[in-house]
Amino acid sequence: MGNIVTTIKRFLSNKNTITILGVLLGIVVLYIGYNWRVDQAIDTVMVPYARQTITATSEITQEMINTTEVLRNFVSSNDNLITQTSQLVNSSNPVCVNYGTSIPEGAFFYGEQTIECNRLSKKVTENIPDGYTLFTMSVNIHTTYGNSMYPGDYIDLYVRMNGTDNRIVFGKLIESIEILDVRDTQGNSVFLTSEIETPSELLFAVPDDLFWLLSVSTEISSLELVPVPRNASYTSNPGETAVSSEYLRNLIRSYAQEIPDQTTSGSTTTTGGNTNTPTTTE
Repeated sequence: MGNIVTTIKRFLSNKNTITILGVLLGIVVLYIGYNWRVDQAIDTVMVPYARQTITATSEITQEMINTTEVLRNFVSSNDNLITQTSQLVNSSNPVCVNYGTSIPEGAFFYGEQTIECNRLSKKVTENIPDGYTLFTMSVNIHTTYGNSMYPGDYIDLYVRMNGTDNRIVFGKLIESIEILDVRDTQGNSVFLTSEIETPSELLFAVPDDLFWLLSVSTEISSLELVPVPRNASYTSNPGETAVSSEYLRNLIRSYAQEIPDQTTSGSTTTTGGNTNTPTTTE
């Protein structure tokens, strides 16, 4: 037994032996690594693709989808690629094609092309809360930042007008307004097709007193309403739709003749879009 151990020690202490073993070990490592890389290069996963062209705002159904093998490397290098059919077909939360795009037949699905169907604008009046009024604001491709304002986005409204002594008045009038729709000159929603349409008006709803304020502002020739988009966080966490500047509110009111609107049966008086408690005389 001792002779065997001694022989092994002598064998391992031989420099030539160590060199040979090192070379063999290196070959084994290279072989394993090469095979692993080859396996990775040819490894595939199943990815959904469109069996037919799916147009903007259409709900994606199982019948519209097929799957195909795709190299895993391609999937890992495309973070936005949708890899599971369950991400597209969900009975409790249907998925639709996003505004302003379409998915061609044979194409893969990407995250920015899809949207939860309940986030698509329906008939705009269905989304107006009690005490709010629909307002239509004229826009163009420039004022919508290249048609980048979408239904469901929250924006701010700024005022630009000529003041006294040739000074410019510019400031935020109303914050946190949800866009209900964007329409062209024919009254059609501009994002219902994959074609580029020119926006003509923004539709949104504001509290009744702010509707009066905005309506007056459109009659002031020197005043311009400027829609300003915000980021995704602003839309995800909207605040209350409210006036940002009392100075601008009062400036606009100074251009109008306010008409008291009194009712015989109610307990309130509406004046210039503001609700006040009436006084009584004994």
